[in-house]
Amino acid sequence: MTLNYKKINLLYSLITLTLLSCGSYSFTGASIPEGTETFQVNFFENDAGNNMGSIFEPGLDRDFTLALQNILQNQTNLQLVSNDGDLVFEGEITEYRVSPMTATSDLTAAQNRLSISVNVRFFNIKKEDDDFEKRFSFYFDYPAETQLLNIKSEAHDLIFERITQDIFNASLAKW
Repeated sequence: MTLNYKKINLLYSLITLTLLSCGSYSFTGASIPEGTETFQVNFFENDAGNNMGSIFEPGLDRDFTLALQNILQNQTNLQLVSNDGDLVFEGEITEYRVSPMTATSDLTAAQNRLSISVNVRFFNIKKEDDDFEKRFSFYFDYPAETQLLNIKSEAHDLIFERITQDIFNASLAKW
């Protein structure tokens, strides 16, 4: 019986030592500069309607801004502030477009694609070398006989998840 206690104590010690040696590692992969405590996400204006072939979707700006705030809150221990953040995210939604993707033999659309693009400016007050301006985009394909209204919520969720994760990776995970 004492052999099992020795094995358990050894295993416990190894696990404790391993976790303690990972001191500043973040399980989300975030590389947050020392002294960084806050972030702010400025309202992402919806400028999609100003681009040729793109349409204006009401509420998209609010929904995207909240999605970006949520991923940063969920994947870091930083505090969300409304101004003077150590990290600042701002930009605009530049594209919201539905395009036919595949055609049938009678030249009608068989599949449509909803594409959303966002221009992001990132400022790191503690480490200005990390600042960037970059365009992020993703899409959702759906059957042509389905109305956009019927899949919009699912499509937005999937597209926002991908774009916000890409923004997180570019700004804090350095991917």
